[in-house]
Amino acid sequence: MKQITQYQFDAHQLTIHWKDGRQSELAAIWLRDHCQMPDSRDPVSGQRLMNITDFPLNLTIANVNQTDDLMVIDFKPEHRSEFSVDWLIANCYCINSQADDRSESNKNLWQKSSFKTNVTKYGYLNFCTLPESKIAALQSVKDDGFAILSDVPCEAGEILNVVSEFGFVRHTNYGPLFEVRTTVNANNLAFTNRGLGCHLDNPYRDPVPGIQLLHCLQSSTVGGDSILQDGFMAANLLREENPQHFDTLSQQWINYRFQDADTDLQARVPMLEVNDKKEIIKVRFNNRSIATLTLPPNKVTAFYAAYRHYAEILERKELQITFKLAPGELILFDNTRIMHARTAFSDAGTRHLQGAYSDLDGLYSTLSLLKSQLLDSQNAQNQK
Repeated sequence: MKQITQYQFDAHQLTIHWKDGRQSELAAIWLRDHCQMPDSRDPVSGQRLMNITDFPLNLTIANVNQTDDLMVIDFKPEHRSEFSVDWLIANCYCINSQADDRSESNKNLWQKSSFKTNVTKYGYLNFCTLPESKIAALQSVKDDGFAILSDVPCEAGEILNVVSEFGFVRHTNYGPLFEVRTTVNANNLAFTNRGLGCHLDNPYRDPVPGIQLLHCLQSSTVGGDSILQDGFMAANLLREENPQHFDTLSQQWINYRFQDADTDLQARVPMLEVNDKKEIIKVRFNNRSIATLTLPPNKVTAFYAAYRHYAEILERKELQITFKLAPGELILFDNTRIMHARTAFSDAGTRHLQGAYSDLDGLYSTLSLLKSQLLDSQNAQNQK
């Protein structure tokens, strides 16, 4: 099917009129930089073989020809590039937006009422053996920020096997995994039976671990319920209710810090991180780990007003989902977005969870490959 109705060019730009009515205006320098020829791109890896300094910024288009499904472009200084029409459609910056899988615009922002029934749980055996099941669970992490696996063997260290199903373990000062249970003289309030407010882990690390996992091994205490909240939704509400407060928390950088006898970790970051479109891409909220606030005197009052406003939103029960992890259940969630908390629990009984960290890039990569493989398999079946 002919996809190009007509095209024109001058020295600086190629203009393509597509059959669906769209139009592309492609700069000469962009076309040269994206040359797909073997002397410009490695045919195996697809990576560039040339540097931007290998051709002048004022290069020009000398001639353009369309041959079947190819656009052949001659440049001055002398160079020839061939682009498939399909490649141009898929990559043209006029009709395609930038890849963005982290910002709020590509997420399902939620609150308690978003879940009409109980939160979906994914069986661990199916997760490990059925591509469709793993895709569904990982897509839930990508879209909603979390997923719960059921029937995970209650064996110490099994959490590391879960991580290996989609990515790589992020080692920290706690090692490859950590124990969540009451500890005498604990170096972190998470290792006591106190309740914990909504927070994200490790804001004092740069980069922060993108994925956190918690695997319940034992649970016979009174209390200790888990709470989840969408930090992107909360930040979105902050922006709606007071744009100035949102701007304060996205523009004012603060220090987070964790110290014990063996560790001293620090990071200076904003509480809300936004991209070039001012869309939320990360939140960092952990009142236990904020270092001494050393702000300019004229910004202290404004910062505390914004900080308190966001904290008050995080306490709204209608934004939170609450449940109790049973032995054999494991939750994995986006630690740049999903706040977690817990209620206090009794001294009687046992509550033992194991935790681990991973990163979003590994999970997203696995999800993308699984979806491509599944699509290829389905196409192959349809062609039989």
